[in-house]
Amino acid sequence: MSSTPSPTDGETFRDLPSLVHEHAVARPQAMALHDAERSITYAALDALIDRVAASLQRDGLAARDVIAICANSSIEYIAVFIGALRAGLAVAPLAPSSTPAQLADMVADAGARRLFLDDATAQALDGAQVTLAPGVARTRLGATGRDQPLAEWLAPEGAKPTPVTIDPAWAFNLIYSSGTTGTPKGIVQPHAMRWAHIQRAALSGYGADSVTLTATPLYSNTTLVSVIPTLAHGGTVVLMPKFDAGRYLALAQQHRATHTMLVPVQYQRLMARPDFGQYDLSSFRYKFCTSAPFHADLKADVLKRWPGALVEYYGMTEGGGTSILQAHLFPHKLHTVGQPAEGHDIRLIDEDGREVPRGEAGEVVGRSPGMMSGYHNQPAKTAEAEWFDTEGRRYIRTGDVGRFDDDGFLTLFDRRKDMIISGGFNIYPSDLEAVLRRHPDVADAAVVGVPSTEWGETPVAFVVRREGGASSAQAIRDWVNEQVGKTQRLSDLRLVDELPRSAIGKVLKRELRDAWKAGASA
Repeated sequence: MSSTPSPTDGETFRDLPSLVHEHAVARPQAMALHDAERSITYAALDALIDRVAASLQRDGLAARDVIAICANSSIEYIAVFIGALRAGLAVAPLAPSSTPAQLADMVADAGARRLFLDDATAQALDGAQVTLAPGVARTRLGATGRDQPLAEWLAPEGAKPTPVTIDPAWAFNLIYSSGTTGTPKGIVQPHAMRWAHIQRAALSGYGADSVTLTATPLYSNTTLVSVIPTLAHGGTVVLMPKFDAGRYLALAQQHRATHTMLVPVQYQRLMARPDFGQYDLSSFRYKFCTSAPFHADLKADVLKRWPGALVEYYGMTEGGGTSILQAHLFPHKLHTVGQPAEGHDIRLIDEDGREVPRGEAGEVVGRSPGMMSGYHNQPAKTAEAEWFDTEGRRYIRTGDVGRFDDDGFLTLFDRRKDMIISGGFNIYPSDLEAVLRRHPDVADAAVVGVPSTEWGETPVAFVVRREGGASSAQAIRDWVNEQVGKTQRLSDLRLVDELPRSAIGKVLKRELRDAWKAGASA
């Protein structure tokens, strides 16, 4: 273990770039990152971060400006991300699975001054002939194409940026919700929120000897909540650009992984491998799960066959209250998402915004040191996501319905917002419904999430055709899937005469799910 002071010594705010620099000084040859191509020490990473920060300042970017990154996981991705932070900037990490039009819209919404992209993203933008907002420069993380490559853009070796004192309230990143309507929400997470995550990680065995294996993309908060604490505590991050169960197990054994964050469908695929027991996974201390429903039987299987603690986090990218289930300590509570984290206040409210008594179900709202500042440029949406108690304290609404048992463990029942979580990523039915309604033969449409062996959940559409409309279900589905990102594509589309509705006209989506399940099992 290093003699470097722990990031959690005391309560004084510490920013991630400064912590990385301290590790580089104390342990320059310690390994910071591995990706599919190479490895980099803390000293080399810190120097590269300096060059990125100096280059951004050279180009006129100042504290509180924004850059965007759209690329697969790599050492360069991390260096650019932290380099921007060192210059006082915020980062908008964007999903490569988004359509070119979506990417352009998010870059514009974030107000990003520069877009860092890999070869695949550049080819997609150029192929679609999508133009970014005026003044947005492009830098290629890859080695080919018309964009200036990172190696040429960087300031010379040894370059140092002008020091910037980071305010905890400044934006650390803008994480965009899934969106196909042109108005996805940018969730603004401040440095203070990330500092809270770093502090919390000290309770989960993160340290200078930690090795975190990541298998989810860097634009996802799921990944960042494990990568950021690992680097803040001086550990090593192993990046998988794309998840493959066999490759994951081989890397875990090779690098003697101690920590990992996976979504439930990844656990499912790993545990289903016939050769799972042939890999030495004894180095694991903690395995984490978040982003989607984690079924009790799968948790039990992981506990039985995979060494190390198993912890499930329930919360939102927006922050607020986080519930933690230490499954290894409470094997009789696997049907729950655990108890509120220390310092987190989770309450349940009814439809009128009043707290419900213990034992009754209600919408989950939460308050903690880790909360978003708001939705970028969308004050009305921010207000919708907030709830204030009688003393005026701010909470974040989840849209999920749950109930606390007598022991204080939270059980979830349904998502009031009908959000679909597929492969660990959020899909909003209203976005897909808006696209469906743009089809000339569609009179009405509803999208619901249904169980999927491969993805956990997957979106299915029910469509009422316009009178005289002749398009087949397959034709409409293909048309929609050409308009949306890969993670949002419809897995099925069914034509119906009418949508089931309540007396006040609300679509009864539970009936649609039941109808799909009945048809699937018939």
